[in-house]
Amino acid sequence: MDLMSLTFGLPLMPLRGLIRLAELIQEQVELETRSPAAVRRHLDEVEEARASGQITDEEADQRVEQILGQMIDQPGPPG
Repeated sequence: MDLMSLTFGLPLMPLRGLIRLAELIQEQVELETRSPAAVRRHLDEVEEARASGQITDEEADQRVEQILGQMIDQPGPPG
């Protein structure tokens, strides 16, 4: 790294680090929402809420569609 790029690049390093951190968090969230275990857990929570009467059958169906839609609509893992 030459002196000019160091002089101009150094003040931007915290910003670059923050951007990279945000990218890592986004990747982790995408992985967790697409994992079969997480999807199964969410579907089980919806079924429990339906069985206990906390939500109606229609609300449960909407939530199931939303959960499955999120899993399908998201792009694949970076690679």
